[in-house]
Amino acid sequence: MAYTKSPRPYDREYRKQKERDEREERNERQRARRAMDKKGKDANKNGKADKLSIMDSAWRADLFSFAMHRSVDIAYGAPAKRRKIISGDADYIIINYDGVEIVADDIAAGGFDLIIVDEATHYKNAQTKRWKSLYKLLKDDTWLWMMTGTPAAQGPLDAYGLAKLVNPTSVPRFFGSFRDQVMFKVSRFKWEVKDSATETVFNALRPAIRFTKEECLDLPEMVYTKRKVELTPQQKKYYKELKNKMVMQAAGEEVTAVNAAVNMNKLLQISAGAVYTDKGDALEFDIKNRYKVLMESIQEASGKVLVFVPFKHAIGILSEKLTSDGVTNAVIQGSVPVNRRTEIFKAFQEQPDPRVLVIQPAAASHGVTLTAANMVVWWAPTSSLETYSQANARVHRTGQKNKCTVVQLHGSPVEQHVYGLLDARIDVHTKMIDLYNELLD
Repeated sequence: MAYTKSPRPYDREYRKQKERDEREERNERQRARRAMDKKGKDANKNGKADKLSIMDSAWRADLFSFAMHRSVDIAYGAPAKRRKIISGDADYIIINYDGVEIVADDIAAGGFDLIIVDEATHYKNAQTKRWKSLYKLLKDDTWLWMMTGTPAAQGPLDAYGLAKLVNPTSVPRFFGSFRDQVMFKVSRFKWEVKDSATETVFNALRPAIRFTKEECLDLPEMVYTKRKVELTPQQKKYYKELKNKMVMQAAGEEVTAVNAAVNMNKLLQISAGAVYTDKGDALEFDIKNRYKVLMESIQEASGKVLVFVPFKHAIGILSEKLTSDGVTNAVIQGSVPVNRRTEIFKAFQEQPDPRVLVIQPAAASHGVTLTAANMVVWWAPTSSLETYSQANARVHRTGQKNKCTVVQLHGSPVEQHVYGLLDARIDVHTKMIDLYNELLD
């Protein structure tokens, strides 16, 4: 693990991260409820906790590949249906993260002796309901395996929630005490990472086994390339107007990380082709230049293509243009039902069409294998280093036989800066105010 030593307002940032995590939980619970009418845990008996969108397409297939003599079931749907599945005879029960809370009593009584959590960083915050629901299920004789390639992606504090689950005695009882172990206070709202933080986190997250991708897999090369896109006159006009407004705002008041994030997000939206107004309406921009470079990339690809688009409205615009130009494509975003996502992933991997997947990064950045593609195009950058790394890894995993290419489309200074941080493996949230000030100079 490596950490940047740039100052970060951790007291306020932790509260903001908690709010983001809780908001993500609420959104996932809402999606789960919507999916119930349409259509866990892993051991001997086993329970596997995971995200709804990949339970069937990823984990059922993976379990069959090495344990085909074991039975597998997925706990989804209405609570009564989940309870029946959990109390059934399957050796492996798979359930999404927030489904655990719904049937926690049934899981506790279900005789599970091993819990496996995929993408364990979803449990990094010990203050969330999701974390507390899992914690209550852990008894002295319960085995817990937590799997992640990025246990502290955004900084050493991310390790606290994981350590409290796996080995509670390895960290202090209170978060503030752990923060004092890995950070030192610079000013009232700013903390820096201690030189000893890596060793502290390493010791906290034990026992652990770590294998790098290079040690486990003989994968083809992965190449990263940037492609310059000229902003259209319309985009340049609105980009300049917003930047001038930001300069005036910065001159009149102290800029907080929250204000910086909101303004920079709008600059990114303008660059990507659609910006949301304060009333929630979407203002569309001419994207012909960016679209032209995207089409050139798709035509150059020897296999299928994943296009990651961080902004929801731009996804619709792009998918319509691809369809009108005869490029078969499908959309993966939060509003797509779980069973439909599974169908799309299966068709993408096994059938000639669709050729392109247009994806909202958070909807398919974990757990899904999409090795039918060997090119990833970022229509615009994401601000999350973890999401960026995991999204690229969808093509660069077991089963990939071709050289992979990651293409970063950029046409504005803010995009260049964000990609620069991602390439340096620095989480954008940790440098928000510095990045904001650089853009205004």
